[in-house]
Amino acid sequence: QVQLVESGGGLVQAGGSLRLSCAASGSFVSIRSMGWYRQAPGKQRELVATITSDGITNYADSLRGRFTISRDNAKNTMFLQMGSLKPEDTAVYYCNAEGIIRIVSGGLRPHPSVWGQGTQVTVSS
Repeated sequence: QVQLVESGGGLVQAGGSLRLSCAASGSFVSIRSMGWYRQAPGKQRELVATITSDGITNYADSLRGRFTISRDNAKNTMFLQMGSLKPEDTAVYYCNAEGIIRIVSGGLRPHPSVWGQGTQVTVSS
């Protein structure tokens, strides 16, 4: 199994910063892509940013420049540095992992995409 655990959420004033972390654990060989998504109350879950194991990043256009995604492959951990936060950034932030490869019965097998439980980010005005 593969588990993702987010941390670092909380309450921050507008203009402030937060750093989220997502730690992957379990029996896997590699994770091709990890990403952050968010879901505000009454809205659909949306992409924040993704990063591949090679460090290729992709951001939601509206967040580019304020948010920075990074990844420590050696520690199986991903980060999201959020700056100049706005009240509209308030949401539950979810970590996602795709392209997971596990060793099963002596062979390499793909594993379904995994989601973390989410961490709440609240930005007050």
